[in-house]
Amino acid sequence: MKTKQIKSLDGFTGTILIPVYETNAKSIVPIEYHGTTVSSKVFYGKKDTHYLVEKYDCTHVFIGLGAAIDYKSIKTIFRRIASKQKEVFGQNVALAFPEKFNPNEVEAAVSGLVLGTYDLGHYKKNETHPLAKDNFELQYLAKNDVEEAINKGIKIANAQLETFNLVDLPPNKVNPKYLADWATEAGEKYGFEVTVFGKAKSTEIGLHSFLSVGKGSANEPQFIIMEYKPEKAKKHIGLVGKGITFDTGGLNIKTAGMVQMKCDMAGGAAVLGAMQLIADLQLPYRVTAIVPACENSVDAHSFMPSDVIQSYAGHSIEIIDTDAEGRLILVDGLSYLIKNYKPETVIDLATLTGSVIGTLGYECAGLFTNNEELSKRLQQSGDAIGERLWQLPLWDEYKPDIDSEIADVKNYSGKPVAGAISAAKFLEYFTEDHKSWAHLDIAGVAFGDDEFAKTKHATAYGVHLITKFIENL
Repeated sequence: MKTKQIKSLDGFTGTILIPVYETNAKSIVPIEYHGTTVSSKVFYGKKDTHYLVEKYDCTHVFIGLGAAIDYKSIKTIFRRIASKQKEVFGQNVALAFPEKFNPNEVEAAVSGLVLGTYDLGHYKKNETHPLAKDNFELQYLAKNDVEEAINKGIKIANAQLETFNLVDLPPNKVNPKYLADWATEAGEKYGFEVTVFGKAKSTEIGLHSFLSVGKGSANEPQFIIMEYKPEKAKKHIGLVGKGITFDTGGLNIKTAGMVQMKCDMAGGAAVLGAMQLIADLQLPYRVTAIVPACENSVDAHSFMPSDVIQSYAGHSIEIIDTDAEGRLILVDGLSYLIKNYKPETVIDLATLTGSVIGTLGYECAGLFTNNEELSKRLQQSGDAIGERLWQLPLWDEYKPDIDSEIADVKNYSGKPVAGAISAAKFLEYFTEDHKSWAHLDIAGVAFGDDEFAKTKHATAYGVHLITKFIENL
């Protein structure tokens, strides 16, 4: 999408988007813009409402913001307009930014419009949304210089759209090789280096825990390493994302909910999307990201409950449950990252446990860290954009849940309680006591229900959160 600032609406014909702050249902002063008056009896700017008026060869779309507005609400409001009022987006569209809008609010509005072009019907013959066409130009009116905020909003949305695609496309399309190819192409386009280890190289360097999970799949596992290295980088951040492109549960096969397990790579997709966005914004921080990608499938070669496997870190692992596989690929990713790249801060993202949903529902992700400053910064970044986190404990009292009598550690406690915590303790065991590590369990927020589709779909949770966190360092 292209953008162009205009000074006035003189001679303009088309659609005008007019965000309006809430007044009062009984206000005697009507809302007025471009010579068009709307009585408060029919519209007064209430949040999540809109009103259309045809006048002067223009469709005036008055968009209610409410009395006070936050980043996420603005983004959702404008996404709703673009998604559900598609017919009003013709060749000419002008957006009149309120004078009160700050750069973050401008960014949110534009980002929402771009996200509103997303269509879950990837395999249907649907007409492309006008805003998504290469030649579309959004015109805008603003009293302040908002070009930088507009461009940033577009880049954020583009990265999130890519993440939507990665998570929502079917598993016979998005397999480990697809993710590796996507990373390679994105690296070439946006400016980061990509290295991919297949089965042979992963075996050679000892990524045994990662390889164990993919043994039952016909699709070769891919260990994806991405490096963004700007000149004079201020700090070095490490990211790891769970890339299970489909999870049957393995031999501990899932008996319910398997149809949605294409989403089990949403943590990896968030890391891939974040790498695109970080490079696209040219942030002055070095970022090294790893996405271990494989399928947890079932055949004669599948790893089994009671197996004892090795790991890149050299620790042995007793397999209690093959459906606790995400943590097995993450620990090799974490160990490899910490040993070979030594980032100052490490963050992993994973749709790791149903337990975190039982604890926090679908409103926020679980945050696990022993670094209070890191916890505070992550939560502040999330609160600013509506991607919330809530910290859960990593007390040593939970460590016995992963103790094994036959191996150094076991991959599952076997208990019906504190599952998200014991999973985090398992990951922590392989971080070599890193002083600035955080685990984000995004199982409840990465894939879910909302107004933009009839079935569960991707949210791109984590893409903007991680980027915002790095921006604020």
